[in-house]
Amino acid sequence: MRTFCKLVAVTLLVAACDGQKQQAQQQEQKTDSLVVNVYTHRHYEADKELFAQFEKQTGIKVNVKTASADELQKLMEMEGDKCPADVLITVDAGRLVRAKEKGLLQPVHSQVLNANIPAHLRDPEGYWYALTQRARVIVYHKDKVKPSELSTYEALTSPKWKKRILVRSSDNIYNQSLLASIIAHKGEETALLWAKGIVANMARPPKGNDRDQIYAIANGEGDIALVNTYYLGQMLNSKEPTDTLAAKKIGIFFPNQQDRGTHINVSGAGVARYAPNKENAIKLLEFLTSDQAQQVFAQANQEYPVKTGVPLSSILASWGSFKADTLNIAQLGKLNATAVKIFDMAGWK
Repeated sequence: MRTFCKLVAVTLLVAACDGQKQQAQQQEQKTDSLVVNVYTHRHYEADKELFAQFEKQTGIKVNVKTASADELQKLMEMEGDKCPADVLITVDAGRLVRAKEKGLLQPVHSQVLNANIPAHLRDPEGYWYALTQRARVIVYHKDKVKPSELSTYEALTSPKWKKRILVRSSDNIYNQSLLASIIAHKGEETALLWAKGIVANMARPPKGNDRDQIYAIANGEGDIALVNTYYLGQMLNSKEPTDTLAAKKIGIFFPNQQDRGTHINVSGAGVARYAPNKENAIKLLEFLTSDQAQQVFAQANQEYPVKTGVPLSSILASWGSFKADTLNIAQLGKLNATAVKIFDMAGWK
């Protein structure tokens, strides 16, 4: 009888321990389900605001790790299947395609994402989706250039622009994607002639970022430049007087309106290959393409929405509507290596 009682006691004790262990595991799983880990190259207050809104609406905590685009991709490669990232956010189609090709992302299929994002702004297989758009435009000094003098990217190779063009280096992904778009539309031979023509018309060796090109125009170092729209928009919306003073001297021109349209690049995101919280990752992407989030991107960061019908900021609206190139931006990533080769051949430093 005594032995039987001991056996019953042990059995009950084991059952209680197993119950506590199971409860702890369930609690851990519940905690894990309220997290999404984001690796992001973006560093804007608008993004922080949106992550906070997402947390408030869903109860899912957003853990953010920031670094350069290349650093994040290298980190994900090193971490392998132990990588804690659920979402990778980066800029330009070239980097998004690169992440896919490196096996850092996984395909997802979301009716919400497919409805919110036009087909040419997402990976055909669902590996990544654009979150915002930036037009790569021609900007000019209002006192030195008339809009009627401008037309296309290709026309910038005209001798009349000799020693008047400012642009950043060829290792910049924005320039690589612009050249990739010319390759896609016009072929490699035309692309090489264009790159050589721009080099011949440069006012100075390439340096700085897009904001630096705008400052250089304002300071009289050149008359026109190739920049992304959101740089000018942010400067016009800046609290720094030096930013607004320089930006107000600058006009904006959307090239190629009579043919393929102005080149577009994007910021975008994909679900990490080994995402421990895949469902939460998809929820975050769906939220970032909602009307609510898209309006924050437009108002706070001066980026064009990817979702149609979302109101623009007053600055973006003041520039008017324009025809955008609807080439599937996945092509820009696929042609990146060719673009880099052509830049080297053209002597674009």
